[in-house]
Amino acid sequence: SHSCRLLAQAAGMDAEDVEMIFNASPLHDIGKIGIRDSILLKPGKLDDAEFAIMQTHTTIGAEILGEPPSALHDMAREIALTHHEKWNGAGYPQGLDGERIPLVGRITALADVFDALTSERPYKKAWAIEDAVAHIRSEAGQHFDPTLVECFEAVLPSILQCRAAYAEDPH
Repeated sequence: SHSCRLLAQAAGMDAEDVEMIFNASPLHDIGKIGIRDSILLKPGKLDDAEFAIMQTHTTIGAEILGEPPSALHDMAREIALTHHEKWNGAGYPQGLDGERIPLVGRITALADVFDALTSERPYKKAWAIEDAVAHIRSEAGQHFDPTLVECFEAVLPSILQCRAAYAEDPH
């Protein structure tokens, strides 16, 4: 959520929307509660059938959030549904491309991938920060909005400060 806030500020979102993405983005993976633990916690690569099931977490999340009773709720639903779309249209669930992907989904996608790459998971070791940044750069215009990649690089020192300040104790 802190990374999303920093990216939203750098992208020029107004103060109200910046605060809203800070509060809405933590719900981006809420749909994973509908995915079996055997898939979520699998120590190796998912097979095609498992990956197809995993992809449904976006639509499950949007369904869980349902009809939005507020602007915050609406943004959380939009993020849950669109944070796996890709700039080039190769993402899911709708295959949206470019600016057809809501800005909040594009921001959350970038923040989520950086966090996923640089965090240990049951199926992988954490990447070095430099390797994750190089990957994100290489995906500008493919996975990520190229303008947001520039914003990401501009605020990276602040993102790293937040990561350090809010790091989870591994014990």
